[in-house]
Amino acid sequence: MSVQRVTPLEAKLLLDQGFAYLDVRSIPEYEQGHAPFAYNIPIMHFTPGRGMQPNGEFLEIVGKTFALDAKLVVGCKSGARSLRAAELMAQAGYSQLVDMRGGFGGEFEMTGRCVVPGWADAGLPVSTEPEAGRTYEELRAK
Repeated sequence: MSVQRVTPLEAKLLLDQGFAYLDVRSIPEYEQGHAPFAYNIPIMHFTPGRGMQPNGEFLEIVGKTFALDAKLVVGCKSGARSLRAAELMAQAGYSQLVDMRGGFGGEFEMTGRCVVPGWADAGLPVSTEPEAGRTYEELRAK
């Protein structure tokens, strides 16, 4: 299933038109900085000694938070996790979502060359304060 991909600048235009931003990075990554008004539902959690582990509740919490026809921009750190999340969501029936290439920190080639600057490097607004009701724990508690 093919998911439309956009750059951070294109994603910002979609947000300005009413799309919501779903940040699928881990809780610590989200807390270090995110797009203003972003919802945080990690597709993976960091487990000390084990690294990144899949979040078995991902689709359940997405489903409690967003309708299948919600307009969503999905983002992560570089674009890999968000693409996987968007593909899972599309398979679950979400029809108006786009994946943000470059994520929050940029998309890089194996050589280290930046292919797509991330949200922060594109000069877009960054927040370290979550909006009420948009943290993973709050969304999970619904």
